[in-house]
Amino acid sequence: MKKTLLATAATLATAAIPTIASAQLAFNAGAVTDYRYRGVSQTQLKPALQAGVDYTNGGFYLGAWGSTIRWIKKAGGDASVELDVYGGYKGEISKGLGYDVGVLAYVYPSNSLSPNADTQELYGALSFGPATFKYSHAVSNLFGVPNSKNSGYADLTASFEVFDGWSLAPHLGYQKVKNGISYADYALTASKDFSGWVPSIAIVGTDLKRAEATVDGKFLGKTALVLGLKFNF
Repeated sequence: MKKTLLATAATLATAAIPTIASAQLAFNAGAVTDYRYRGVSQTQLKPALQAGVDYTNGGFYLGAWGSTIRWIKKAGGDASVELDVYGGYKGEISKGLGYDVGVLAYVYPSNSLSPNADTQELYGALSFGPATFKYSHAVSNLFGVPNSKNSGYADLTASFEVFDGWSLAPHLGYQKVKNGISYADYALTASKDFSGWVPSIAIVGTDLKRAEATVDGKFLGKTALVLGLKFNF
């Protein structure tokens, strides 16, 4: 029995170590007419430039992604860029049932807000067929909201190919903000990959009231059309 256990442990350990040959590095860059995150504009309804890099090795992955933003300065801080750094592991529980667990840090360099806008979340997701359910849990204050640690975001997203390579992705989410304003968001996105060039068109919105998400006369949670163009290389 001891030999059997040792052999099993060795087999599992070998399977868990990704090989260098399976490693991949991918980059992306693009622009959107409005950077919406969880339904709320991060750019005062203005365009944003975005770029990212992803490293994968077996089920393990690491990545970084950045976007221009405007909300920090509107809140009295001094950051014009958001940088997301993340890492995790993806695998399969059984045929067709996948999982994804990881950690994500949102960094706003020198944002100077109090509480600090930098945010850290743990997340876990289950995927079956075209649908993915994900839950993200804040282990810090959430984007500068005082005493908002342990806030959570749950979302359900799916992706369907509809015709000629175009995919349609419906999304529904709920942001629970501890000691803050909780709300639901929704989106419907159509996109297609043209040899690395990916145009997209999305309808995005929230159930926030105008008084809850208006800055300088702009309702940042309103339903709107968002266009995007990304290049994967």
